[in-house]
Amino acid sequence: MTTHTMLAFDADLRELASDVVAMAGQTGGQVSNAVDALVTGNAGQAHEVRAEDEATDSMQHEIENKAIAIIATRQPFAIDLREIIGALRIAIDLERIGDLAANIAKRAEQIGNQKFAKETSHQLRHMTQRVLNQLYHVIHSYQSRDAEEAVEVWKNDEDIDALHNTTFRHLLTFMMEDPSNISLGMHLLFCAKNIERIGDHTTNIAESVHYILQGTTIPGERPKLNVTNFESRQ
Repeated sequence: MTTHTMLAFDADLRELASDVVAMAGQTGGQVSNAVDALVTGNAGQAHEVRAEDEATDSMQHEIENKAIAIIATRQPFAIDLREIIGALRIAIDLERIGDLAANIAKRAEQIGNQKFAKETSHQLRHMTQRVLNQLYHVIHSYQSRDAEEAVEVWKNDEDIDALHNTTFRHLLTFMMEDPSNISLGMHLLFCAKNIERIGDHTTNIAESVHYILQGTTIPGERPKLNVTNFESRQ
């Protein structure tokens, strides 16, 4: 491979990584705005989040197309190939995070300006803050090529699970205290589950970063608390 070709290949990989980072910023904004719309009852903001999902999907397709083109033209191997495969995997998880944000926004539109306890709002915001912090650190580990930071994100997933369990129990109590709360409570349960699942996707990204840098999976079982069997139905 000539020097010119190597420089062009390096530029391709940098551009691919830059696209992944940009997509992470897009999806992080979607999550933040979706939960903000939920707790403030802002249906207009929720609608905007749902509309942004198309842009997120387009970013994922662009990353996929670039990755395929690089593989076809450069025939990479070893760590270069892992860079490309890892970028593809990360983009898939980011696209799913965008979908989950859109699901939260959809329920925010359905809830509208129905009021619920400040404690519930606080718990949902706190979960979201922790999840977005995980996303920030895992993307930082990808940019800075820091495998240890990625492993730390991976280990912290059970903290999100603990917050989800607390929110789950709180919302069950909310519904049991007054049957008229059941419909609203179910919407909020689905939203809390979606936030928890976003945390799972950041953990997936941490595994992809470790794979890129080390060529192996993170050793040991993924830390996971016993969580509820409540599943999100979209």
